[in-house]
Amino acid sequence: MDTVATATPQRIIRAAAPIRICDTGGWSDTWFAGHGTVFNIAVTPGAEVAIVVYPRAARRAQVVLHAENYGERLALVPGQAVPPSHRLLAAAVSELPPPEDIAVEVSIYSEVPAGCSTGTSAAVCVALLAALDRLTPGQMTAHELAYAAHRVETHRLGLQSGIQDQLCAAYGGVNFIEMFAYPHASVSQLRLPEATLWELEHRLMLVYLGRTHSSSAVHEMVITGLEAEGAGSPRLERLRRTAHSSRDALYAGDLAALGASMSECTAGQADLHPGLVSQDAWRAIEVARRHGALGWKVNGAGGEGGSLTILCGEAPGSMRLLAAALAAADPRLRTIPIRLCPWGGRAWETTGKAGMR
Repeated sequence: MDTVATATPQRIIRAAAPIRICDTGGWSDTWFAGHGTVFNIAVTPGAEVAIVVYPRAARRAQVVLHAENYGERLALVPGQAVPPSHRLLAAAVSELPPPEDIAVEVSIYSEVPAGCSTGTSAAVCVALLAALDRLTPGQMTAHELAYAAHRVETHRLGLQSGIQDQLCAAYGGVNFIEMFAYPHASVSQLRLPEATLWELEHRLMLVYLGRTHSSSAVHEMVITGLEAEGAGSPRLERLRRTAHSSRDALYAGDLAALGASMSECTAGQADLHPGLVSQDAWRAIEVARRHGALGWKVNGAGGEGGSLTILCGEAPGSMRLLAAALAAADPRLRTIPIRLCPWGGRAWETTGKAGMR
């Protein structure tokens, strides 16, 4: 048991952050690219976090994690090893530890399958940091929150990570990200007519390819090749251009042009290495093509597993017909319902006078 004395929670804090889809220009937001441009779209469902705050004397462990998706609880004990599946959570707590006079129980949940290649780990980290930040006297800006989450993955865990996932999770909305020198970037959020956003939401489809994505030797081969080519790599420049064309297409309200940009970016990914667009993805793309889809983007870095963003055609019912056709073609394919998310990482208290952050 974690409780050593009956205690009423002092505070309950909730937080949430969206995931990322349709990331044209991806791969150019990395250390080996040097500079880059990425377009992406924040959607829900994302990551949810709740922190229940107790007096420190009321709990044996200062921090207890409840990973709802795994059905596991873990007390963080200094010097004690953390299971690999929970290292991100423990590293986020180390990045922004709670004050010494309190103890916390942290619950984390996401409706998106792990390894969906939609920046779920970044969304979890941003939401957790936003909640932990609520325990401190001052709150971080969206930019500070994104870079704290990026430090967790790159510095504390030593992982390869671009910057776009954390920025999208922290800012929300539809973004054009310009990375002028890794990892420093500016974020321009597209201000679009409501009708454009409604139509975009109505026609975007997220398709889970049936198995989790994991980094592989293919990614290491791509990184080695791009590092040798340098920031001026024509293959990277091809990807950067798709971010510009995606942004311009939406400003013009031209969804056909957006679809073409998505497909061009996916072709650019395949040009980095054929294995970045899996056979499962190509089969789903072919079904989408036959059903009038305007474009498709393999989410994230690509490779086996993960997910695909599809921009459906304008015919009434086209999304439902395509979803049925995908399921008939391969029962492993699963459509995940999504909604555009205009807000990024945020934290609030459920009771009392504190409001939304």
